[in-house]
Formats: sequence, structure tokens, C-alpha cells
Amino acid sequence: MRLDKFLADNSDFSRAEVKRLMHKERVTVNGEVVKDPGFKLGEADQVCLDDEPMRAMGNRYLMLHKPKGYVCSTDDPEHASVLMLLEDRDRFGLHMAGRLDLDTTGLVLLTDDGQWSHKVTSPKHDCPKRYRVWLADPLVEDAEARFQEGVQLRGERHLTKPAQLERIDACEVLLTISEGKYHQVKRMFAALDNKVVDLHREAIGPLELDPALAEGEYRPLTDAEIAALS
Repeated sequence: MRLDKFLADNSDFSRAEVKRLMHKERVTVNGEVVKDPGFKLGEADQVCLDDEPMRAMGNRYLMLHKPKGYVCSTDDPEHASVLMLLEDRDRFGLHMAGRLDLDTTGLVLLTDDGQWSHKVTSPKHDCPKRYRVWLADPLVEDAEARFQEGVQLRGERHLTKPAQLERIDACEVLLTISEGKYHQVKRMFAALDNKVVDLHREAIGPLELDPALAEGEYRPLTDAEIAALS
């Protein structure tokens, strides 16, 4: 790998900034100053920046407990991105593996591994997502059967995929879906002439939101959690 690419991939510096650092003799390889951005690194080479060893970061995987008022986007001029909840050193290069609406809370996954996030979000992989839903009105009696058969969303040509519904009480339910259509949960209950008043995502596939995480907090995924969604 080129030296400038290694440094840019494993720090918050751009390739241009890396080149300036190298010109100032702040980068060494095996104890020797290297100014050539195209220097080819071997697997055993030790790279230092300001005498501090640089190590390959590898892919990063985080779970975040999203609060209301944040968007799973980086291009909304009116609302803060969930990335702003992360420390500066953790934010660099991450994207959201699936989204939640501004007023929805719960589990959001963040990573810099595009193939991994595709497996989480692609409809082809049928990764289930479980939501806790609070409704404005008591749920109709045949809701479970209708969701299992698939419901017709306004503006959609096809029925939704079968969904699992579990009643907690008349106005609180657990809903598990394997799709990610725009505002899907809200639109599914709208098809039953009901309204979602609160929505919280509890799980993605086998991965459940860590109960130790308060809203706005996050932590790295364990190796087992990463593998469970791979």
C-alpha cells in the first residue's frame, strides 16, 4: 500500500494533509524519515507520525441508541446528524447501516464496511427489524392476520412482505418487518386506520439494543455481534 494512503485511511488527515506532514519530516518508516507519498509499505513496516506508531484501524462497527431530534443523514440542513453524537475521533468515515426517522428512537448501526452494511439493509437479505410501537387507537382485532398476509400501502403497487405482530396491550405492540420502505411502520398502521404516536427500534436481526446504553450513547460491536449480521 502507498504510504500516503495508509496514513489517510488510518487517521483524520486527508491525502493532501498527509503529504504536507511528510514534507515537514513528521513521518517515519522503520525509524527513517520518508517524504515520498508513493513509498510502498511492506506488511512488517512500522510507520510513525510524530514518533507515535500508526496502526491499521480496520473496519469499525458501532451500535448507537438514537434519541429523537436527530437524522440518519449527513445532508439535512435543518437537523443534526446522529454522527454528531459521536466523539470526533470516532466519527470519521462512518455511515449508517439503515435509517430511523427524526422522531424515532432506538438501535442504529454505524460502520465503514460497505459490504457488511449492504447485508443489513438490502431487501434481498430479509434482515428482520423489530419495533416497539405505541398507537393512537386500540388495534383492530384482525391486525395480526392482515400484517401476516401483507397490507397495501398508499402509493405502492405490491403488498408488504409478511410481518409479525405481537400485542402488548390495546395500544402497544411489537412489530417485526424485513423491509425498509419509506416510513413503512407508520404507513402500515395507517392502512389499518390507526396512527403511530411513538416508535422505537429494539433489534436488527439477532442484534438487540444494549439496555445499558442511554439515549445518545454508543459502543463498539463485539466480534460475535458483527459475525451475527455478516
